[in-house]
Amino acid sequence: MNRFKKLCCVLGTVFLLQGSVLLSAANGQESKIVKKYLAITESIRKEGLLHGRAFAMLKELTTQAPSRLGGSSGAAAAVELTRQMMQDMGFDNVHLESIIVQRWVRGVEEAAIVNSAAVGSVPLSVCALGNSIGTPEMGITAPVVEVDSFDELHKIGAGAKGEIIFFNRPMDPTEMNTFRAYGGAVDQRTQGAAEGAKVGAVAVLVRSVTTSLDDYPHTGMMRYNPGVKKIPAAAISTIDANFLSDLLKQEPDVQLHLKLGCKNLSPVPSANVAGQITGTEKPEEIILMGGHLDAWELGTGAHDDGAGCVHALEAVRLIKKLGLKPKRTIRAVMFMNEEFGSSGGREYAVAKERKGEKHVAAIESDRGGFLPIGFGVGGGEKTLRKVQSWFKLFEPLEMYWLRKGGGGGDIAPLAKQGTVMLGLVPDDQRYFNVHHSANDILHAVNDRELELGAIAMAIMAYMLSEEGI
Repeated sequence: MNRFKKLCCVLGTVFLLQGSVLLSAANGQESKIVKKYLAITESIRKEGLLHGRAFAMLKELTTQAPSRLGGSSGAAAAVELTRQMMQDMGFDNVHLESIIVQRWVRGVEEAAIVNSAAVGSVPLSVCALGNSIGTPEMGITAPVVEVDSFDELHKIGAGAKGEIIFFNRPMDPTEMNTFRAYGGAVDQRTQGAAEGAKVGAVAVLVRSVTTSLDDYPHTGMMRYNPGVKKIPAAAISTIDANFLSDLLKQEPDVQLHLKLGCKNLSPVPSANVAGQITGTEKPEEIILMGGHLDAWELGTGAHDDGAGCVHALEAVRLIKKLGLKPKRTIRAVMFMNEEFGSSGGREYAVAKERKGEKHVAAIESDRGGFLPIGFGVGGGEKTLRKVQSWFKLFEPLEMYWLRKGGGGGDIAPLAKQGTVMLGLVPDDQRYFNVHHSANDILHAVNDRELELGAIAMAIMAYMLSEEGI
């Protein structure tokens, strides 16, 4: 063997040994952490599965405050109910933080009828999109033009003047991550009316943003652009979207009558709700868990986001029930008004109550109460590696991963203050079947899956409180 080969062998052995030492050190550190907390996290898991209350709290919320759109009487009832829940469970510093919210009401009338020479008058399943203006009292009757993108709409241009634009781009069924598929289709809902108004349309109809083929329209927030005329906007169920699309191929000059009674009212006061376990060593350092209390009123907001609210409530309850004394404060926040622009999250980040506080980490649950499969973690590679060293504590829940990501609309404003963002990630394959629709009811939630999400939140919050980030 020549000198060069000998040198390579020696260096290779050195690097291999160094790598083994580093890996051994990492594994040793991980084992140390796991050994230190395994009994505690296992007690959280068992307590939640034996005596969990997440589903009972969700049932109470969706029964006593089933309609919780921001500014409504239902939203006010939910604020008081969750405040009382926190007090009854013995949380510290239970309080409301006042905010002002936009108030939009759906109204009684929501109707669309297609008038066809071939099939006659056929009613379609529709609902107004949140923030839409209503139609004139007698409704709007106009021809329909179908498009699947803004580019196609702009090519039609003035040819769409006086017509109802029908946006019919579905969520991509080949995308395994349904939230990415949602992101690829939701622009039609949020900006469709503004883009339609630019070419002179009188209203827009948008295919429901859902993975499901059903007869339930799915609502959601839409936005108008300054200086652009406001026109009414509605969602149509996927079954009726397919029907209308097929009809237009046979009869391009078909007419549609649309009537919506929705309207915007004056802003009103509301509140975020907060309660906590105060830290024993660093009470000013906060580990936040939260969901949003408001919900679209077509269903009862069981998954979106009643589940996220009770995840946070139950996580704090479990930690308290077991008599654990976290070093840092663990706080649950029920945010208000996420569906209309996350004003509750923005106001929370700058409220007078934040004086002297440092939010170390914030965990949001806003993906439903389905089986938890992982956590998204922000804050850079060092932070990610630290959290990943705790993974074996989550394996008994049969969670799959802790990986880069994390965040949510309500906690996002805290990122500007250096807070590490985390997000609970449940299995998302069924989420958009119910999202923003009449299907989002308690019956769609599995009690065991819901509780497992709360247990995962409790373990993560406790680890963050003890180990920092």
